[in-house]
Amino acid sequence: MRETSGTADVRGWRDAAERALYGPSGFYRRPEGPAGHFRTSVHASPLFAAAVAGLLCRVDAALGRPAVLDFVDVGAGRGELTRGVLAALPADVAGRTRACAVEIADRPEGLDARIEWRAEPPEAVDGLLFANEWLDNVPVDVAEVDRAGVPRLVLVAPDGTERLGEPVTGAEADWLARWWPLAAEEGLRAEIGLPRDRAWAAAVGRVRRGLAVAVDYAHTLGTRPPFGTLTGFRAGRETAPVPDGTCDITAHVALDACAAAGSGHGTPRLLTQREALRALDITGARPPLSLATTDPAAYVRALAGAGAAAELTAPGGLGDFGWLLQPAGLPEPPL
Repeated sequence: MRETSGTADVRGWRDAAERALYGPSGFYRRPEGPAGHFRTSVHASPLFAAAVAGLLCRVDAALGRPAVLDFVDVGAGRGELTRGVLAALPADVAGRTRACAVEIADRPEGLDARIEWRAEPPEAVDGLLFANEWLDNVPVDVAEVDRAGVPRLVLVAPDGTERLGEPVTGAEADWLARWWPLAAEEGLRAEIGLPRDRAWAAAVGRVRRGLAVAVDYAHTLGTRPPFGTLTGFRAGRETAPVPDGTCDITAHVALDACAAAGSGHGTPRLLTQREALRALDITGARPPLSLATTDPAAYVRALAGAGAAAELTAPGGLGDFGWLLQPAGLPEPPL
């Protein structure tokens, strides 16, 4: 715990991060966008967008190929995933797809005119709602156990220094008891994921028929980190989380809690990204050496694709991301 003297502009992490990320001068309103500071699966390889396009095609088939098929990209950055999905779709599916990018920043110049740009998801979605690394940026409060064994809210100043506030009570205390119980050991920390549960349930509730997917850094009840995961990113490097608008502020997601919050809309399924992408035919398998003899150029292309797929599915890296799939009006996720 980094102590701060005084009380001026000291607030809980949820309020501090909300202002630092989404306020008038917040990090997510900066012109360079998230890609200027960190690399997601979307930026790692076009194969990721191709896999999402493949999933959208499976949803399309499960819905009986409707006249209008929705693709909603929540936390769209500067529209990179939406553009990639439209480019990867077969022409007949692309012609029926209504693409919507959801982001608080202004619409990027030159964005494909087919893409609707919104600050909130549409009220009704028939198709695929996809949230890649969105929930980890839904701000949450942080709790820390004090000397008496009591979980207290962590308060933070704009320079990142912290002190303990009041004990955690009410719905937040109930969430901790259910999803991230803390032993009475001084210094243990947890991120209170209740706002993420509510955000996910609200997003899933807009899907009338189809599938909602959240992809994120994740942990589940049996693997909660003892000191939390709150961190920052600036210019491609991990850094201390400072709520001054100059860096991303993120924490891993309790996806099992989100799954339970949205389960009234459909039976959820949790996978690793490695499992999900392999089910979507992104395997990372090397091409046969015989191809190098018969078609060297094709071999080089296939080898490059295998390398990109291997990065997206790598244990200890992007492959360990969690995928939460929640169907609506379908018996199970079409995966």
